Amino acid sequence: MSLEALFQKLYDSPLAAAIRENTSYFPWIESLHVLAITLVFGTICIVDLRLLGYRAHRRGARRLIVDLLPFTWAAFAVAIVTGALLFTSNAVAYAHNAQFQWKMIAILAAGLNMAVFHLTAYRRIGDWDDAHRPPLAARLSGAFSLLLWIAVIVFGRLIGFTLSVF
Repeated sequence: MSLEALFQKLYDSPLAAAIRENTSYFPWIESLHVLAITLVFGTICIVDLRLLGYRAHRRGARRLIVDLLPFTWAAFAVAIVTGALLFTSNAVAYAHNAQFQWKMIAILAAGLNMAVFHLTAYRRIGDWDDAHRPPLAARLSGAFSLLLWIAVIVFGRLIGFTLSVF
């Protein structure tokens, strides 16, 4: 089965039809999606600012990451589920929308950035945990993360203005 056929099958599903045809389903799902993304960005932003050297309530970077990570992952899970429901409602159009594609690329790049951070600077966090100025690798990771998540938000917002309805 081709991707195009899969997208069409999703679009034709009863779930997609229910989301499209009910006047309140899509706005409720979209609102939950926006709230989840807000929590994801907010928690990531706190950590990224700490990685850039801004102090966070006199907590070390490790403590901040450990404390916020469960909230970030829970919100990300909600964002994935609600995003998948929104995608299903008009899968063919979303799949061909450039802003949607860029949003997905930015999310993947943010995940890759996080993986690189955890495989490099985070492994030596004991050496710099309480330092006012984290090492360059941590600062770069924080800066890239902020930029990528801002891109996710911007491209996500632009989807509504550029999505073709057919």
